[in-house]
Amino acid sequence: MPKKKKVTDDALATNRKARHDYNIEETMEAGIELTGTEIKSIRAGKITIADGFVQMRQGQAWLENVNISPFEQGNQFNHEPLRSRRLLLHKQQIRQLEAQVSQKGKTVVPLKVYLKRGFAKVLIGVATGKHNYDKRETLKRRDQERDLQRAMKR
Repeated sequence: MPKKKKVTDDALATNRKARHDYNIEETMEAGIELTGTEIKSIRAGKITIADGFVQMRQGQAWLENVNISPFEQGNQFNHEPLRSRRLLLHKQQIRQLEAQVSQKGKTVVPLKVYLKRGFAKVLIGVATGKHNYDKRETLKRRDQERDLQRAMKR
């Protein structure tokens, strides 16, 4: 009988604020173009994506405002923490993102950074902003579902 594989969340960084502030319509996986000390810092978990966003420039997607702390053992070859990083996507995916972002009220936000076969990947989502009353409605619905689950357990 084969062993069951443990399902673990191998995310090095998640953006919980994005799911609270935005309605995520579509997600896709993208690679990140990194330098040597950046990937070492990411593997150590020294990355924050809470304020990050994706910007489309000259037919390319760029990850902006994502902080990757300098590598502790790095010397003069260390990287700048808040530099723009190019996302590695197919041309068709970039065109699709550009078309969606050109619509009013849509943006692309990073949701999760993780390692896949040794490479750093970012899960990006096309999102529309939520209003305050939408956020309250989401919290109320979650509380009701939680109360219902507790009642069913008893």
